[in-house]
Amino acid sequence: MENNQKNTSGDLNAFIEKIKDINTCMLSTVEPDGTIRSRPMRHMKVDQDGIIWFFTGYQSHKTDEIQNDSHVNLSYSKPDDNLYVSVSGHAKVYRDQQKIDELWNPAMKAWFPEGKEDPNIGILKVTIDQAEYWDSPNSAVVHLYGMVKAALTGEPARPGDNKKINL
Repeated sequence: MENNQKNTSGDLNAFIEKIKDINTCMLSTVEPDGTIRSRPMRHMKVDQDGIIWFFTGYQSHKTDEIQNDSHVNLSYSKPDDNLYVSVSGHAKVYRDQQKIDELWNPAMKAWFPEGKEDPNIGILKVTIDQAEYWDSPNSAVVHLYGMVKAALTGEPARPGDNKKINL
């Protein structure tokens, strides 16, 4: 069991390294009628324990959707590096001035004109349940080699890494 926890921790750290420089993701929530809705979000921090932090409008449709159904998905991509990440988790929206102060970045004033004291600023906390990433090398030679190998062996080309992490 302890070895499995170490593997999960190592996998989580590798995952965090992959997304730490991708600031914007698509956050998908579930509307009351079951429709899935996505919008771009900029994360403020990714913790080593599998928590991703955002600022959000406290009085917004996404807040209502999350209060109704806390299941969310975050989709990150870095196409120039052939890196794609999907995060499934649970979200919570709340007000916490201490956390707002900790995460505050002056650029957020574009969305919250009154700054850290804006009455509509909320904290969106996403706790990761599962994450999966696909990471392929950019090299055309590597892709060509994979295609040739697949054609010769009849097995599918697998030019990169794919990893699923369960927390």
